Amino acid sequence: MEQESTGSGSSKFSSLQWVFKVKNMAWEAYKSKPFSHWVLLFLSSLGMLVAFPASSLLSRVYFANGGTSKWIISWVAVAGWPIPALILFPMYLFHRTSPTPLSLQLFCSYVFLGFLSAADNLMYAYAYAYLPASTAALLASSSLAFSALFGFWIVNNKLNASVINAIVIITAAMTIIALDSDSDRYPYVSNSQYIWGFVWDILGSALHGLIFALSEWVFIKFLGRRSFHVVLEQQVMVSFCAFLFTTIGVIINKDFQGMTSEAKTFKGGVTAYNLVLIWSVITFQLGVLGATGILFLASTVMAGVLNAVRVPVTSIAAVILLNDPMSGFKILSLVITFWGFASYIYGTSTGSKLP
Repeated sequence: MEQESTGSGSSKFSSLQWVFKVKNMAWEAYKSKPFSHWVLLFLSSLGMLVAFPASSLLSRVYFANGGTSKWIISWVAVAGWPIPALILFPMYLFHRTSPTPLSLQLFCSYVFLGFLSAADNLMYAYAYAYLPASTAALLASSSLAFSALFGFWIVNNKLNASVINAIVIITAAMTIIALDSDSDRYPYVSNSQYIWGFVWDILGSALHGLIFALSEWVFIKFLGRRSFHVVLEQQVMVSFCAFLFTTIGVIINKDFQGMTSEAKTFKGGVTAYNLVLIWSVITFQLGVLGATGILFLASTVMAGVLNAVRVPVTSIAAVILLNDPMSGFKILSLVITFWGFASYIYGTSTGSKLP
C-alpha cells in the first residue's frame, strides 16, 4: 500500500513538474518578444482560423442561394489584392524600407504564380459549386501532402517517416470520403457533377501544394531574404497577376454582364448577393494575410498547426450554419485527417531541430 501511494505521489509530482516547466517556457517565450509581436500573432491566428473558414462558407452560400458563375467566385478571391497593398505602402513611407528590385526573372515568376493561382481558385470554385463545404474543406486538406511532395522535389525539403506517414494517412481519409459519396450529395447535384467536384478539389489541392513549393523556391532563388514587407510584396504581385488573369476569364465568359440578373434571382435579393461577394473578397485576403503573418512571426510548424485546426472549424461550422450532412464516414475522415496533420507537424518540428 505504501509503495502504491508513493508511486501515485511521484506521478502527481512529475505531472506538476511538467506543468510548471511548460508554464515557465511559455513565460520566457512571452518575455522574449515585444507585446506588439503577440498582438500581431493573435490577429494573424484569427485570420487563419476565422477568415479562411468564413471565405469557404461564403463560397458555398453563393452557390446554394442562386449563384452559378464559377468565374465570379474565383474573381472575388483575388479582387481584394489592394488590401495587402494598403498595408505595404505605409511600410515604404514610415519604416524606411525600399521595394525589392523587380528583375525580369522575378517578374516572370510572379506572372507564372499568378496564372497558377487563378487556375487554382477556379478549380476550388467548381469544387464548392458541387460539394458541401465540409466535404470540400476535408478534401482540400490534401494540399498538405502535395506541399510536402512538391517541396521535396523542387526545394529539396526533407521527407522523414512522420511526413510520409502523414501523406499516407491523409490519402486514406480522402479515400473514405470517396467511398461515402452518396451520403452528402445534394439532390440537385448529379452524380457526374459530384465526381467532378471531387476531382477539381483534389486537383486544386495539388496545384495549391505546387504553388506553395514554387513560392518557397522564388524566395530562395531570387529574393534571398525574408522580411515581412518582402512577403507582402510577393502576395500583392501574385494576387494582382491572378486578378488580371481571372478578370480576362470573366470578360470572355461574359459573367460581368450576368451579375445583374443573377443578383435579382439570388435568394435574399440584391443586397444579400452584394454582401456575400464583398465579404468573400475581404475574408479571403484577411485569411491570406493571417497565413503570411504566421509564417513570418512564428514558423511553418505553427502555420501547419493552425491549418490543421482550420479543417474541423470549417467542417463543424458548415454543419451548424449551412446544415451540411455529417455522416459517420465523414467524422472518421475528419479524425484521420487531424491525425495526419499531427504526424506532419511532428515530423516537420523534429526535422527542423536537426543540423
